[in-house]
Amino acid sequence: MVHFHRQFDPHGIRLLIFDLDGTLIDSRLDLIHSVNAMLRHLKRPELPGDVIASYVGDGAPMLVRRALGDPKHDDLVKEALEYFLGYYRVHKLDYTHVYDGVKEMLAAVHNSNGIRRQMAVLSNKPVVPSRAIIEALGLAQFFVHVYGGNSFPTKKPDPHGVHSILRETKNRPEETLIVGDSSIDVITGRNAGLWTCGVTYGFAPHTLSLAPPDVVVDSPRELGDLFGSTLRTGN
Repeated sequence: MVHFHRQFDPHGIRLLIFDLDGTLIDSRLDLIHSVNAMLRHLKRPELPGDVIASYVGDGAPMLVRRALGDPKHDDLVKEALEYFLGYYRVHKLDYTHVYDGVKEMLAAVHNSNGIRRQMAVLSNKPVVPSRAIIEALGLAQFFVHVYGGNSFPTKKPDPHGVHSILRETKNRPEETLIVGDSSIDVITGRNAGLWTCGVTYGFAPHTLSLAPPDVVVDSPRELGDLFGSTLRTGN
């Protein structure tokens, strides 16, 4: 069900910026397996999948640091991160898949009611695997830009990446919507003056209560319907 916290007209949106993990793709298992492979390599006990999934969202260095219990030795974190990235590079598409309805939603959002919109991806995942996954899963055609957590000097929720995308696409904040599954994406949008959309089917829907987005959707289809129909108000 679509629920508005702050009303806006979807027909006025010209640019959508999407998060990747937990928003467009379900990469949960491959991230869990890669973190546990890293822990095995360091002869540490593996972690439950739900715990690892709760650590996702702030980029690979923070994911690894959290999985290690925030150690004081940077050399350990560096070694662990290198192993994690190497393992994930090979296994990033073992189980990762596009959420049901995402491709149809992207097509509907891109061109509905005679309005052509631009779309971009801004993830905190490193940019090389982000682009490789988007290409392999057949999503590249939809996006004018794909950026990762190492594309800019800072990561989300810092608005630097959003500002760069706005400049490159020549769009204004008030005609831009950021879509993500966590409070990180909502805070990023707020910091850049964007409209915000939270999705409840991803990794961290519980965090949306910490920073309520302007609109919440329960499925990719609902987001597509939002742009393909007349403006509706939520309850």
